[in-house]
Amino acid sequence: MNPVRNSILMGRTRISNGVNPFVIKPITTLKGEVFLLGDKSIAHRSLIISSLAKGKTKIKNFPRNKDCLRTIKALRKLGVRITQKADTITVFGRGIGGLKKPKGPILAGESGTTFRLMLGVLAGQDFQARLLASTALSLRPMLRVTRPLRLMGAKIKARREKRKGSLEEFPPITIRGGGLRGMVYKLPVASAQVKSAILLAGLYAAGNTVVIEPIATRDHTERMLKQFGVSLRVNNKKIFLKNNKLLVSPKSMNIPGDISSAAFFIVLASILANSKIVIKNVSLNPSRLGLVRVLKRMGADIRLTLNKNKTSQFEPCGSIKVKSSLLKGISVKKKEMPSLIDELPILMVAACYADGVTVLEGVGELRLKETDRIRSMYLNLRKMGAEVNVARVKGEESILIQGKTRLRGVKVRSYQDHRTAMSMVVAGLTASGVSSLDGISCINKSFPEFLQVLDSLKA
Repeated sequence: MNPVRNSILMGRTRISNGVNPFVIKPITTLKGEVFLLGDKSIAHRSLIISSLAKGKTKIKNFPRNKDCLRTIKALRKLGVRITQKADTITVFGRGIGGLKKPKGPILAGESGTTFRLMLGVLAGQDFQARLLASTALSLRPMLRVTRPLRLMGAKIKARREKRKGSLEEFPPITIRGGGLRGMVYKLPVASAQVKSAILLAGLYAAGNTVVIEPIATRDHTERMLKQFGVSLRVNNKKIFLKNNKLLVSPKSMNIPGDISSAAFFIVLASILANSKIVIKNVSLNPSRLGLVRVLKRMGADIRLTLNKNKTSQFEPCGSIKVKSSLLKGISVKKKEMPSLIDELPILMVAACYADGVTVLEGVGELRLKETDRIRSMYLNLRKMGAEVNVARVKGEESILIQGKTRLRGVKVRSYQDHRTAMSMVVAGLTASGVSSLDGISCINKSFPEFLQVLDSLKA
């Protein structure tokens, strides 16, 4: 994995890491074309599902972030051979029943996707395994995934603590799988990770598994399982899965660029005058385009072009063209949140430059990420002069932002959260005066090339 560069030159602007802090000076415009490495969510699933298929699968345009490397290590621990050459990963699948009991615990680090999806896989294994997490992930709730897996027949022990008057479960978790039964399960919380864990466990279960979503979430797992020959269909918000003893590898797959990584440049180009950028071969999965849909309602000049050659095979991808524009405040409803939950921090930056009030409803899940992102973004943006408030609207926690002409440069904090850090870099690049960030290395969790891409888009 490439380390964060110490300094990046952007026109006359110097972004420097130095010892500390990370200094950000404003820029005036953004121009150019860029290709991004593969989508993190798709990459996790490509590794896991390829491991459960017989034979070799080549995964192209694989991202080099910490989270995906955690999934590689977890699968290697279970006996899967995985090799890497440049941006191509080769997985030598062991088949649906070929995973081996790990020697020692599996370390998920701070990767929630690794932790929750591997719980689903391990629920189907006839051996015991223990999953450990690092500090921040050890504080994130896991009952939402352990409860349905127990109902399917897995034996699970987790650390329990009281949270808001009721018992919640957290890492570390020990799981003994095997003997699973299919079931019909309605998710109490919209979560693509929980849905995916249940579907992966369903591959091993006797009978059929049905997952019902309260709000449709990203559907990468469903698309990829179909690509591997799994009998799965989706009807409205119901996913029907037949247990499968054989997954057939497509031999090769290309992961489209990460739309969540693209989000920072989409917003930056939208709010900087005279900007024009093109992001090529990026994911255009409809379940991930929430930010694009919201920004277009706000008046952003964004055009999508779908690739016709279908190089990704299983995921829609194409180009995103962005020109600077004048944004206006709007209301974003709770039902829209699953399609843009990871992009809410950078959307908050965009809202600071919109004319009028932007209301983001039902954002409570932001408190359960790598850090409390409501708190991190609220405190940082308020310091920069933004009018940000958190309130209850229709019984749901909501964020209200009154747009203004420009933020001011100040000292802000990353709170060791990658999306907060990158959002504050974007905010600093648009601010009047110099900003400084207490640390930038946390961006390696999802997007270690972030600063290099910024450099390539210098005007």
